[in-house]
Amino acid sequence: MQLLPVPVRRFAAWCAVVLLAAAVGWLLVLLCGVLRTAVTPVLLALLGTALLGPLYRRLVRAGVQASVAAGLTCVAVLAVVGGAVYIVAAALVDTGDQIVSSLRSAAQAVARHFGAAGTGLDDLAGNARDLLRKFGATAVSNVISGVSVVAESLAMAVLALLLVFFFLRDSGRAVTALRAMAPGDRADTLEAIARRAFAAVEGFMRGTTLIALIDALCITLGLLVLRVPGAVGLGALVFVGAYIPYLGAFLSGAVAVLVAFADRGVVIALWALGVVLAVQVLEGHVLQPVIQSRTVQMHPAVVMLAITAGASVAGILGMLLAVPLTAAASGVVQELRERYAAPSDAPASGQGGS
Repeated sequence: MQLLPVPVRRFAAWCAVVLLAAAVGWLLVLLCGVLRTAVTPVLLALLGTALLGPLYRRLVRAGVQASVAAGLTCVAVLAVVGGAVYIVAAALVDTGDQIVSSLRSAAQAVARHFGAAGTGLDDLAGNARDLLRKFGATAVSNVISGVSVVAESLAMAVLALLLVFFFLRDSGRAVTALRAMAPGDRADTLEAIARRAFAAVEGFMRGTTLIALIDALCITLGLLVLRVPGAVGLGALVFVGAYIPYLGAFLSGAVAVLVAFADRGVVIALWALGVVLAVQVLEGHVLQPVIQSRTVQMHPAVVMLAITAGASVAGILGMLLAVPLTAAASGVVQELRERYAAPSDAPASGQGGS
């Protein structure tokens, strides 16, 4: 005897599925948070493997041994990343004095304007000394914790680089192990899902890298024409920031405008802002539709929601990993849809063609 109508029972079943999936997802997030020092290098290594896979395969096809090809790929990555970090750091150090000088001039102007109200530089200095004495212990503890965070980040970066080497070299073994873990006769399905997810991440990383390179080149050329100091370093910063879609380009562009304002004044800063906005328009209306449509298709709203969720879960690292993970999930959903929805769609398509 059916006590409830069929639509109500279906709705209850879907609610149970959604709640179960949400609970499993939340437990996985908590587990990843507890094991972040091990999970983070693995995720970063997977992104690096997706980005460097084409280069590795070309070296192998050229006759280079697998271990040597993986080692050469990792060395190339280390050289490129190290060079980019050095260029960015050197550029920011070179322009740091101008930024500090500009901020000091602004502070002095504010102090002169409000000097009668007792907010002169001497009062500000006295208040600053009191604050430093009051919160000195907190500052020291923050410095110590900052040093530990830097050491932990370096350790995770080294581990991620080693994992990239092993992932590149032993990709064939990973497929064999994955098929061995599949229950029953699901090995082909599991391998297809894994390949589809990895292909989506690979397409996203390849498209994002190409877009980031074009953005960095255009902004670097614009800053060089405007004679903004550290233009090459700022371009490298734009390249790195582009891996966080939309928000990363905005923040790196803001840094470029700030440097232009500190060294060249308001007019050049406005021109630099125009260059950044023009590049963003080029990216949003030309590069993203043309390049990303050939690699992985995700609506901008989905990207923004993924970035927001990643930021709320893991901060900057979550923002970096959110979109690739969403691309992988999208690839899995598409593969499952094609496998299980194609038989039911085939008769309809056949009838439509007759």
